[in-house]
Amino acid sequence: MQMMLTNSEISTAAPTTTTENTKTKISDAKRSDSITKPHTGGEGRWDAIQLANSRDSPLGLSHFRLLKRIGYGDIGSVYLVELRGSNAFFAMKVMDKASLVSRNKLLRAQTEREILGLLDHPFLPTLYSYFETDKFNCLVMEFCSGGNLHSLRQKQPNKFFSEEAARFYASEVLMALEYLHMLGIVYRDLKPENVLVREEGHIMLSDFDLSLRCSVNPTLVKSSSVHIGNGGGILDAEYAVHGCIQPSSFLPRILPKKNRKSKSDFGLFAGGTLPELLAEPTSVRSMSFVGTHEYLAPEIIRGEGHGSAVDWWTFGIFLYELLHGTTPFKGSGNRATLFNVVGQPLRFPDLPSVSPTARDLIRGLLVKEPNKRIAHIRGATEIKQHPFFEGVNWALVRCAMPPHIPDPVDFGQFASKETSHVEKKETKNGGGGGNKSSSNDSSYIDFEYF
Repeated sequence: MQMMLTNSEISTAAPTTTTENTKTKISDAKRSDSITKPHTGGEGRWDAIQLANSRDSPLGLSHFRLLKRIGYGDIGSVYLVELRGSNAFFAMKVMDKASLVSRNKLLRAQTEREILGLLDHPFLPTLYSYFETDKFNCLVMEFCSGGNLHSLRQKQPNKFFSEEAARFYASEVLMALEYLHMLGIVYRDLKPENVLVREEGHIMLSDFDLSLRCSVNPTLVKSSSVHIGNGGGILDAEYAVHGCIQPSSFLPRILPKKNRKSKSDFGLFAGGTLPELLAEPTSVRSMSFVGTHEYLAPEIIRGEGHGSAVDWWTFGIFLYELLHGTTPFKGSGNRATLFNVVGQPLRFPDLPSVSPTARDLIRGLLVKEPNKRIAHIRGATEIKQHPFFEGVNWALVRCAMPPHIPDPVDFGQFASKETSHVEKKETKNGGGGGNKSSSNDSSYIDFEYF
């Protein structure tokens, strides 16, 4: 469905009372960003949003200049926008309220907004603001200039990544999934199209409208060995240190020095071993049939109910596609694909050549029975310890050199194109003095919903 919105409508669009609540939330977030948003607290984009929020009118569509549609999904379209007068650029997801209601998607939109408001992680999106108008729900988020991994894979010489590049992207996705699971969020929609590339080459997961929220109790466990197997009494209560904590890789950025506990307080290195963080929401169950056909886990297709293990299945499909340029169970159509997922064994082609460790990890992730799948209990910790990731410094993943750095975006092109388009219209219409508007007029912005 297509919606036409004029610039005059943008200027006069009145935010609902939700905007006022959001204004307060954004202001509070800015005042305490060192606590709530530590990895983006010093960004200029926060300053620009805060400045706009401090003005008389609440933040709304009239504060933004829409430049280009950069993506679309099931519940809305995403636009590159500029906050007027700030030279700050964002991605804005615009959702039509009437469409959400008619298609029974309101709950999905609400879930995505709530999840985005929780996130503070280098490989996950930042929600800078949320507001409503009479017609639209709008999410103002971080703009990623490098496109997505699907497009980037298509540009590779043989349409697949080298093992080194695949390991880089998989490691960052793994850390994002670990964080989500620690918050009690099952992602359920991992695929290269949803993995965006930032301007510096690192990744950002996107699209959370299919995600599932649940309760979880992250736990530090004193393991008997750094590379412990599936058994070994890892869940024994006497060894558990309970509490909701941040992933160890980001602990130094969350606690000030005076409040940080020493390594010995957590039992680190006691007896020469490291503790493990268990953050898997293993008790969650859902009967929803959601996801992309080629990435659907067998338990979803069979309608048996599913939990967090579906994210590790999709992680296996994701890694397979990065390395081979295709998914392992793709059929001639959606029905054939679903049949293959449930009934066909995993096979590896002779080419491209993939290392035994990569194949072993993929085999462990693509076990059709979720309770036998790698990481179904111990989560990302177990995957991190797999030989495929040997040599990865998990605490310094953000410092690793990305395999691809996107070309910088020339934002000036949008201003010149807009000016050129307006000049052409004025010439064609004899100066543009008429009052009648049409769908081809530059005063219209085309909103598309699918």
